[in-house]
Amino acid sequence: MYLQCTARQLALERPALMGVINLTPDSFSDGGRLATPLAALEAAERMVEEGAAIIDIGGVSTRPGAAPVGTEEELHRVLPVVERAATHLRAIISVDTSDPEVMRRAEASGAHMINDVRALRVAGALEAVAGSRMAVCLMHMRGEPPTMQRDPVYHDVVAEVRDYLAGRMEACFAAGIDADRLCIDPGFGFGKLLRHNIELLRRLDELAGLGPPLLVGLSRKSMAAALAGAEEALHGEVRPPSERLAGSLALATIAVLRGARIVRTHDVAATMDAVRVAAAIME
Repeated sequence: MYLQCTARQLALERPALMGVINLTPDSFSDGGRLATPLAALEAAERMVEEGAAIIDIGGVSTRPGAAPVGTEEELHRVLPVVERAATHLRAIISVDTSDPEVMRRAEASGAHMINDVRALRVAGALEAVAGSRMAVCLMHMRGEPPTMQRDPVYHDVVAEVRDYLAGRMEACFAAGIDADRLCIDPGFGFGKLLRHNIELLRRLDELAGLGPPLLVGLSRKSMAAALAGAEEALHGEVRPPSERLAGSLALATIAVLRGARIVRTHDVAATMDAVRVAAAIME
């Protein structure tokens, strides 16, 4: 199994890691930490040294309740880092965006991949990727970030996520995007409550059966805090993102054992150890 990312091919016989570079002041985990392109590039270099095969650069927060950001501001945040990373790093450079203009400008700046929480549903996004050679990750999201966690309802969350992703794959094929340029993401925490996330993780192999490499983003999310700190939650306490590493590693391990091929993470070195152990058990 592999993912074709412009002229680069990412082998996925073993699970790969996607390191997260947030360039936003309000991301849920590390917003505002990487205030300059140099700081972002240094962080990305460390992630590559620790084993990240993909660096995912984002200029817009998609946490629950996040406010939208205009195209020019997103370009201002993202492009200087993409240009430097594409020049200096041996990793696949991904841009976390739903904006068609950002997609086009990112490719021109050296990006190899688009990671889209809206699965190319924004007008012009499908055409922007189809007219490129970039890979794309199609993610499931119910609703939009400002409101997506307001009591989402599913009859069968796995079936509904699977059908949505299958539909977006078909839209890509119809637009001329080859299957080897696609990966899919069930969108843990995006319009889903804890019980939905647990069911998705338990039955992740059903989504892996769709064909494209399966990407999961579980790092530092509230799911890890809720499951690891159940007793704390009874008293109204929630572990902050910086204290969710152990839970995140457990979730990443389970995901790999159930078919995930790409794990998106803020903590590359520790997650690499967990993923290697899980992959060794599978082999």
